[in-house]
Amino acid sequence: MGHLALLATSNSGEMTDIWSKITHSIGWFAFTPANPLGGPMLRLKTPSWGLRFVAGLFYVAAWSSQVGGQATQATGVTVFEGARLIVGDGRAPIEDAAFIVENHYFTQVGRRDQLRIPAGAVRIDLTGKTVMPAIINTHAHLARTREELVDQLQRLAYYGIAAAVSLGSDPGALPFEMRDNPIPGAALFRTAGRGIVTPQPGRSDIPYWITTEAEARKAVRELAAKKVDLVKIWVDDRNKTLEKLTPALYGAIIDEANKHNLRVAAHIWELEDAKGLLRAGIHVFAHGVRDRYVDVEFLALLKERPHVFYVPTLPQRDDGVVVEDLTWLTDGVAPDALKNMQEAAANRQQDQRERFEVQWGNLASVNAAGVQIGLGTDGSAAWTAHTQMADMVNAGMTPAQVIVAATSTAADILRFPDHGTVAPGKSASFIVLDANPLDDIINTRRIAAVYLRGTEVDRAALRAKWQAQWSSQ
Repeated sequence: MGHLALLATSNSGEMTDIWSKITHSIGWFAFTPANPLGGPMLRLKTPSWGLRFVAGLFYVAAWSSQVGGQATQATGVTVFEGARLIVGDGRAPIEDAAFIVENHYFTQVGRRDQLRIPAGAVRIDLTGKTVMPAIINTHAHLARTREELVDQLQRLAYYGIAAAVSLGSDPGALPFEMRDNPIPGAALFRTAGRGIVTPQPGRSDIPYWITTEAEARKAVRELAAKKVDLVKIWVDDRNKTLEKLTPALYGAIIDEANKHNLRVAAHIWELEDAKGLLRAGIHVFAHGVRDRYVDVEFLALLKERPHVFYVPTLPQRDDGVVVEDLTWLTDGVAPDALKNMQEAAANRQQDQRERFEVQWGNLASVNAAGVQIGLGTDGSAAWTAHTQMADMVNAGMTPAQVIVAATSTAADILRFPDHGTVAPGKSASFIVLDANPLDDIINTRRIAAVYLRGTEVDRAALRAKWQAQWSSQ
C-alpha cells in the first residue's frame, strides 16, 4: 500500500538525501489528505524548470512503497489531527487533539489549536476517530519456530498489539534473536526465556526443574546473563498432582532476581501461595487468585506493597447465558476455525462460569484496593487482548481503567519506558478506532488503522495474505 506521502518520509539516510535533492530542485510543495486514514496525496507547485524531476519523484515513491510492505512511514514529520485522544495514563481524553510524529516518536501532543505544526509536515485528518496507545500483552505464550513466531507477531500487530512477552516457555537462542531484531510491521517480542518450576514429569521440560536453593539461584543467574525481560515461576501443584515451589525455593529465586534487577512473575492458583509470595517480595502476579475469594489479609499485604502488579488473565466468560459473538474476527480467522470457535463458545461447561465468578470477584476487590493492574492473556491468539479487556470491564473495572491496564501499566510491568502512552518522547505506537472505547470497551475492536513505531501496519495486505492461505487449504 504505497502513497506519494512516502516521499515526505525516509526509509534510510539515502532516502533522506534523495528527497532533499529533489525538493531543493523542484521548489515548494503542499500535502492534502486523500482520505482520513490513507496516505496524503502530494500536490506540487513547481517552476517549469522543475518538471524534469517529476519522473524522479514517482520513481522514489514507488521505491519507498516497497520497503517493509507497509503503509505510511512516519519517519519525516506527520501531524495527526482532529481525533479524540486517549493518552493512556487515566486522564480525561483530549478532544480535537493533534499529535506530531517524527522519526518514529511522538514529539508534540495536545489540542489541535495548541500545537506548533512544522511547515511542510504531512497532515492526516482523523476527525471523528478515537486514538489510543497500542496495547501491550504482559502474559503470552508464543511459538518456538521463526516462521510461526513472525506470523503471530504480525497478527498481534493487526489487532493493535505493540508488544507481547512470552512468559517462560522459550528455549534456545531464537527468542532472544527475535527480541533483538524487531520485524517491521509486527509487534515487538519480549521473552522470559525458560521459566522455573519443580520437576514435573509428563509436563514440559523447557523450564528449569529445580529442587534446591542453589539450583534456583543458578537458574536466575543464567537468565540474567541472557537479559530476560521477566523471570517466570510456577507455584501450583496442579490439583495436588505435583510438588510446588516451596517458600524457600521461590524466596531464593526472588532474592537472586533482585540482585540482578529482574522482576519475577508468578503463576499462581491458591490464595495462600499468593500471600506467601507477597511476603517473599514477588513483583508480578501473572494470574489472579483462583481457588477462592481473596480476604482482608491478602488485600492488606497488597496495600503494603504498592509496587506489586496484578495481571488477572480472566477465563473467557461464556456461561451459556451470555455467549460472545465472534463475527468481529472474520478478517483474521479462517471461516471453518471461526465456526468451530463459535460453537465451542456456546457449549462451555458450567465450571467455566464458576471459575470466572471467583476471579471476577477477586479482580473487583483488588481494583477497589488500588492495586496496579496489568493486561495478560496467557495464550497466543492475537485478538484475545480485546476479549480480556471486555472481561475486565465485566468484572467491574471502568473502560478507562482497563485501557490504562492494557497500555501504561503493562508498559511499566515490562519496564518499557518509551511505550504505553501517547506523549512526547514515546514510541509512536497507537490505534485509530472508529468508535470510542470509553463508551463501550468492545470498541477497541473497531480498528481503522494501527501504527507501530511510527509506521502504519498494512492491515489490508495482511488480510489478503491470510485469505489466500485459507483458499489454498
